Amino acid sequence: GIRHAFETGRGSIMIRSKYRVEELSNGKKQIIFYEIPYQVNKANLITKMASLIRDKAIQGVTYLNDESNREGIRIVMELKKDAQEVILNQLFRLTPLQTSFGINMLALENGRPKQLPLKDIIHDYIDHQVDVVVRKTQFDLKKAQDRAHILEGLRIAVDNLDAIIHTIRDSRDP
Repeated sequence: GIRHAFETGRGSIMIRSKYRVEELSNGKKQIIFYEIPYQVNKANLITKMASLIRDKAIQGVTYLNDESNREGIRIVMELKKDAQEVILNQLFRLTPLQTSFGINMLALENGRPKQLPLKDIIHDYIDHQVDVVVRKTQFDLKKAQDRAHILEGLRIAVDNLDAIIHTIRDSRDP
């Protein structure tokens, strides 16, 4: 899905939670989910998992707990013996542990919205950055030229300071 999205500007990718399976000392296994898909609410996910276990839609789970803290997400699920693959497939199918994410690379090109592939987006971005640098440099140059004009006038005034003072003193009004 990513290749198609990059080539055409539109696509869909499947995002799946990251997990690991650990074996406990009593021979049982536990599944630990340590990453969940983008834009999935963890509280709603755990509620959905608990309701599926309670309604017996997913069988073989003996324990479910949210052990998340500020270091990261950790959802622990303890299983009965020999139930791992079936439960994982059911969880991915029935809960938001696996979701699809739509990609729509819409950008403004010459002031009009257009769907672009990644190569064109990068090319347009580089052109934009060149334009920004040129405009910034032209602005700084104009500012420096204006300042140079003022400094040139001050230099001429300092060179002719005696004549300027004489003109000021000889004037009739302030």
